[in-house]
Amino acid sequence: MKTDVLKLDAAKAGSIDLSDEIFGLEPRADLLQRVVRWQLAKRQAGTHHTKRRGERSYSTKKIYRQKGTGGARHGDRGVVQFRGGGTTKGPLTRSHAHDLPKKVRALGLKHALSAKAVAGELTIIEDAMLESGKTKDLAAALKKHGWNRALVIDGAEVNAGFARAAQNIDGVDVLPSQGANVYDILRRDQLVLTKAGVAALEERLK
Repeated sequence: MKTDVLKLDAAKAGSIDLSDEIFGLEPRADLLQRVVRWQLAKRQAGTHHTKRRGERSYSTKKIYRQKGTGGARHGDRGVVQFRGGGTTKGPLTRSHAHDLPKKVRALGLKHALSAKAVAGELTIIEDAMLESGKTKDLAAALKKHGWNRALVIDGAEVNAGFARAAQNIDGVDVLPSQGANVYDILRRDQLVLTKAGVAALEERLK
C-alpha cells in the first residue's frame, strides 16, 4: 500500500510503502471495542467505597429491650434501617482491570491503524522536528495541513521542541511509537505518523 509522504510545511517529500498486514485490514468494530474497554477499565480508579455495618462508629449495645415496645426488634444503631447506619451491597474499593490476551491487543492496534487508513484520516510526514519549540510555528503548520484534532506518533523518541510546541495546542497529542494505543488513535480525527513512527510500528507489530 503506497502513500505520499509530506513535510511539516505540507510540501511533498516522496512516498512510502505501508504494510497491508497493518494498514490494509478491514476494520473490526468488535475488536476495537474490546481493546478500548480494556484500556479504560485499566485506568479507572475504583476508589469508591461505602461503609459496611462493621465499619460504623456506633455502639453495639442493644438500643432497647427485645419485647414490649410495640416496634421492630433491633440490636445496635449501626444497622441499615437507621440513618447513618451501614450500607448493604454498596461499592467497595477494587480494581476494574481485566485481562486481555496480547495477541488481541496487537490485533486491535492493527485494526485501529487500518481504520484510520480506510477513512482517509492517516497522514505520513517525513519527521516531526521543530527546533524553535514555538507554539505559533506548529499551529501554522497544522493549519496548512487542516488538522484540528490530531495525534502525532513519532519514532522511539519525540523531538523536544515539537513536544513543547504541541503542549499548548488543544486537541493535539504527541506520542512515541511505544505509546501508540487504540483509544488515543480513535479519539482524534487525524492520525499523523512520521517515517520513523511507521518503521517502529511495523517492527512492533510484525
